[in-house]
Amino acid sequence: MRIGVPKEIKNHEYRVGLIPSSVQELVHHGHQVLVQANAGIGAGITDEDYKAAGATIVESADQVFADADMIVKVKEPLAVERKKLRKGQILFTYLHLAPDLEQTKDLIDSGAVCIAYETVTSPNGSLPLLTPMSEVAGRLAPQVGAHSLEKAQGGRGVLLGGVPGVPAAEVVILGGGVSGTHAATIAVGMGAKVTVVDRSADALKRLATQFGTSISTVFSTRSAIEELVRRADLLIGTVLVPGAAAPKLVTHDMVRTMKPGSVIVDVAIDQGGCVETSHATTHADPTYVVDGVVHYCVANMPGAVARTSTFALNNVTLPYTLALANQGWKKALAHDGHLRNGLNVCEGQVTCEPVAQAHNLPYVKAETFLG
Repeated sequence: MRIGVPKEIKNHEYRVGLIPSSVQELVHHGHQVLVQANAGIGAGITDEDYKAAGATIVESADQVFADADMIVKVKEPLAVERKKLRKGQILFTYLHLAPDLEQTKDLIDSGAVCIAYETVTSPNGSLPLLTPMSEVAGRLAPQVGAHSLEKAQGGRGVLLGGVPGVPAAEVVILGGGVSGTHAATIAVGMGAKVTVVDRSADALKRLATQFGTSISTVFSTRSAIEELVRRADLLIGTVLVPGAAAPKLVTHDMVRTMKPGSVIVDVAIDQGGCVETSHATTHADPTYVVDGVVHYCVANMPGAVARTSTFALNNVTLPYTLALANQGWKKALAHDGHLRNGLNVCEGQVTCEPVAQAHNLPYVKAETFLG
């Protein structure tokens, strides 16, 4: 199979779909890998590194899309990239379709086989291809939140950990999953007063066991969220419903009750955000202010630490990339129900039920296409 790796073009996106060791594995299995010139430079990977691993360097994205049987990316294809997709071509990347009707329609029209990292599952019910980026985003959230709290950035002028004689900032984390747990780890390490909210009793028990008295845990109710949002200096939203739009747990009315200069970091923004006042921003212009509250809603947070993120992502995507290349998409998906859960759009049909529900589109089971 010919596998293509285009250079990412989303604002300040420096990650890349394959690293040289992944290329070497694919070439060893008899596949050809086409990498766009300078595709890996933002992650510290040169064209020479790719050549040494057996890749062929091509000059343009047009050539990558035209010649490859499978496109391996990181972020969802932008409109100009979606026009390059063709019927039967495999697209393997993050898609986040539930909040993005325009992209969903374009992928339907392309006829391509679109497999999303974020809906591939594992036997224990986790999302193995989303986990490393959730870890990165969770760890970044207190860091960018602390920066946004600085007065020069529009914040309250509060130091997250405080100093002797001055209280630490109150950090409220909505969601105790992967991102929320990693956000709590860093916030605790920075000396903040941390509260994690979740509706899963098991998650709250796990957090209490892991952190002990270093954090407070609260069962999620509307009343609890209203009170905690009002007190928060930094609110971090990490809630996730696999494949679906994030629930709006924080209303505009709740935001109005927050202290002037407090900060919201909406890690869930890839799936539409869990705060009613959130809208996607970029690394070039990461924040905006609503009712005196600073909002940080960058839709590709892990792109800020591109090298770490790229290598972490390849650690988990490579086995699936190899399966798709070695077996072809139909056989690979037929043999692996967890990979099959990643199929979001196939030959003009939506095959992910939460995406179909989000956009009121017909849903067709993935098995329909597998013979």
